[in-house]
Amino acid sequence: MKKVPNRNQFSKILGLSLIAFLLFVSPLTAQDEAAAEATATEAAAGAGDAKKGKSLFNQNCAACHALNRKMTGPALENVEARLSEEEGLDREWLYAWIKNSPGVIKSGDAYASKLYAEYNQAAMTAFPTLSNTDIDDILAYTAAAPAAAPAPVAGSTDVAAGGTGGSSGVSNEVILGALVLVFGLLVVMLLLVNKTLQRIAQANGVVLEKENAEKRTPIWKVFAQNQFLVLATAIFLLLGSAYFAYGWMMQVGVDQGYAPIQPIHYSHKIHAGDNKIECKYCHSSARVSKHSGIPSLNVCMNCHKSVYEYTGNPEGPSQEDLENGYTNEFYTGEIKKLYKAVGWDEENQKYTAESQPVEWVRIHNLPDFAYFNHSQHVSVAGVECQTCHGPVEEMEIMYQYSPLTMGWCIDCHRETNVKVEGNEYYEKIHAELSKKYGVDNLTAAQLGGLECGKCHY
Repeated sequence: MKKVPNRNQFSKILGLSLIAFLLFVSPLTAQDEAAAEATATEAAAGAGDAKKGKSLFNQNCAACHALNRKMTGPALENVEARLSEEEGLDREWLYAWIKNSPGVIKSGDAYASKLYAEYNQAAMTAFPTLSNTDIDDILAYTAAAPAAAPAPVAGSTDVAAGGTGGSSGVSNEVILGALVLVFGLLVVMLLLVNKTLQRIAQANGVVLEKENAEKRTPIWKVFAQNQFLVLATAIFLLLGSAYFAYGWMMQVGVDQGYAPIQPIHYSHKIHAGDNKIECKYCHSSARVSKHSGIPSLNVCMNCHKSVYEYTGNPEGPSQEDLENGYTNEFYTGEIKKLYKAVGWDEENQKYTAESQPVEWVRIHNLPDFAYFNHSQHVSVAGVECQTCHGPVEEMEIMYQYSPLTMGWCIDCHRETNVKVEGNEYYEKIHAELSKKYGVDNLTAAQLGGLECGKCHY
């Protein structure tokens, strides 16, 4: 018998290569986690807690004051030091002013009278419930140096080639090269194994021959000669085409998923989600009118007279937000668009009367022949806004969540029970129809919600 050369040394080489590769790549699986903590500098003039002061400032002062800019009231950064240097006022004066500013003005205090005149004779709200310790904390916060913004967390794809920039990891090019090397070794091993098996077969007298395939009739000719198969295929294609054509035509006028770009970017995710603003605060006419209405810009200014920039969430923007360009600067720029449209002068905190309309793009639009009343559903039936509009508190860009088709409305009327509690109008009707249908709770359909004239008039 012919001897076949031993190929075990190649298997050893492959095994050693795999072990070396795993030892080379294993450091990449462990990443160091470091959290940067900002420490607030306390004011030299007092022993207040700046951290507590920040919370108190946001609760009581932030509606009218900012640290570094004039708003409804003056800027409050280093307010104690400034008043001491410029006006000769001490902390006791601040205690009296914060707790009872109208009383300080009436006492004839010169600086209090000056502030009162400068800010259109609008006295500051008195805070008698704040203790001296609370005020110390607030003053410590106003005197603290602004914390440095946290450095952006770099993803694994941001590591520079060759491990530069202080990174101790291995670059993607090195990893890719190692993978290519291992793959090449595997290919070589397969070729050598195949060659070895062929030599063993030849040494044992095994002859590999390819069987000649018998000539057969092409399948397309067999199909064409069978009239039944041709007829069945034609019927199937016609029915399939009719089905897809019907499905396409039924989608005409259905704009589910429609999400137009608005002239001013408005994030329902931030307003309704993060800040928990109720839908009906902005869309107030939904409670009493057929239409939900477009909120007036004055409604926006109720908050944005004070909220002049977007500072984001404490945990910072998500990777998805950064990829879409939703940075703090982007949102602040949209607030400036609002100011321009409403004619608001940030510097002087007053309206300029130079406003311009915002051309909002309508998202939900029912046909003219379909009647829908928001107040009937929202106030009477108690239907939540999310039932039709979806999870708006999660939408960065508002889109049409539901199909708003006739079938979708009918299904809702068939499944939704009528809200009878506290509504005397339905009590007698509900009692009689409940006996008629033999049910405890009537659906909107059983109450006449499927009559054509209810929605088409």
